Amino acid sequence: MASNIGMMDSAYFVGRNELLSWINARLQLNLSRIEEAASGAVQCQMMDMTYPGAVPMHKVNFDAKTEYDMIQNYKVLQDVFNKLKIDKARSTILILLQHIEVSRLVKGRPLDNLEFLQWLKRYCDSVNGGIMNENYNPLERRSKACKERNFKASQKNSKSLQTNNSQNPGSGEGMNIHKITGTKQKPSAVAVESGSSEEIQALSNEITELKISVDLLEKERDYYFAKLRDIEILCQAPKLEHIPMVMAVKKVLYAADEGSALAEAQEIASANQ
Repeated sequence: MASNIGMMDSAYFVGRNELLSWINARLQLNLSRIEEAASGAVQCQMMDMTYPGAVPMHKVNFDAKTEYDMIQNYKVLQDVFNKLKIDKARSTILILLQHIEVSRLVKGRPLDNLEFLQWLKRYCDSVNGGIMNENYNPLERRSKACKERNFKASQKNSKSLQTNNSQNPGSGEGMNIHKITGTKQKPSAVAVESGSSEEIQALSNEITELKISVDLLEKERDYYFAKLRDIEILCQAPKLEHIPMVMAVKKVLYAADEGSALAEAQEIASANQ
């Protein structure tokens, strides 16, 4: 069963293209990058496809753009794991909102999302031999769930409005008094309010830009770290680790001081030439 998948299992060697093709074919989507599944909605439907009806799809937000909305999707997914008593979710990689860094997923980190989807694909494939229910229509399921979600949201807003009106029955009379007496808001107050709104909007835009910059820097860091890790693994191969050039590369990789180890590495590389 997929609950026994180890970190060196073949599940974690499934490539991005193969994974994206599998998701697109099963859920009738058109994803081109792993990061596009960062909102958690795809994962929720993968579980709904595997266990039809187990996921309250009306709670899944396929249009989630903010981290808050994405986290709500992962909460739905966690509830499904708990309901299905998936042991793997309690043991290592999938304890969402507790042990796994959901913030890494919602930020669209490629490696984290890839690993998560690799495990989830393997799990889905292990249920019923990976045979999908022929009666499951992913497009229809998403459409119906979105309509139900929008309907419940409108009901909630309507109830909230009714509650506010009942709690403030005199608000309408107050408005009429202002109209009758001709009381108007002072121009200075309007100007201050307008200026504050513009300032808040400018700060919000600046925060958004900073978040995007940090996100790009984190992705770039992870990308180069993965490259360095590949080089390290290659240098540790028994047949290669004693070659002077490989030893020189490791000298640079493992340099602990702040100074450059390049000169010493060049001496090692040219020692046996």
